[in-house]
Amino acid sequence: KHSVKLEETVDVKVMPFILDMGIKFELNVTISGKKIHVSDIPELPIPEDWMRDKLELNFYKTEQGRGGEIQKVTYDKQSRRAVITLLRPG
Repeated sequence: KHSVKLEETVDVKVMPFILDMGIKFELNVTISGKKIHVSDIPELPIPEDWMRDKLELNFYKTEQGRGGEIQKVTYDKQSRRAVITLLRPG
């Protein structure tokens, strides 16, 4: 039991809750020198800049040794495609 003092004191009770699981999906990827072409990106209810960030994190220096430093990520929500440009060929 906890009390929080706002304009008046309010008693609050901590309750557990279940977090939604992440979304798992498949992408088609073509690698060409410094560019990774990604297609069939699912439509998700998130802003475009979040999707660009997710794509960048996914292809940035993965544990398997693939990927590398990202120079730029372009994402087209309409066509559900993206191009990840690496700093160096890999």
